[in-house]
Amino acid sequence: MAGRKSLLSKLDVGDIFHAEAPNGASLICLVVSVDENDLRVRRITSQDNLIFDRQTGRTRDGDIIDSVEPLPAEISNALLELDRKYQKYDPNKEPEQFRLTEAEKNALRFIKPHYASNSLPPWTQ
Repeated sequence: MAGRKSLLSKLDVGDIFHAEAPNGASLICLVVSVDENDLRVRRITSQDNLIFDRQTGRTRDGDIIDSVEPLPAEISNALLELDRKYQKYDPNKEPEQFRLTEAEKNALRFIKPHYASNSLPPWTQ
């Protein structure tokens, strides 16, 4: 089994992973840039930008990467479409265009058990 640090180091631009906030909130993250020390990501559902340390998988606010398990293509594609949709969000436009499609609903239902059953090994120093 690959170690946590090794798995984190393999994340690259375009990858989707899961993290958890200190309050237990689920964070579905899309990697937007990578450098030696940081993973810069965008939360798909809120469009918040976060920076994770590549060594620990943590943000300064205590969010922690808990799974980097790849998603099936149809789930990944639905989440990428959701990300594109939310990037274009304008509260002054018709809300109907931002309703979730069945594929997006299925993707959101899929991720919780998928990531829970494919969690990263605990962090050790």
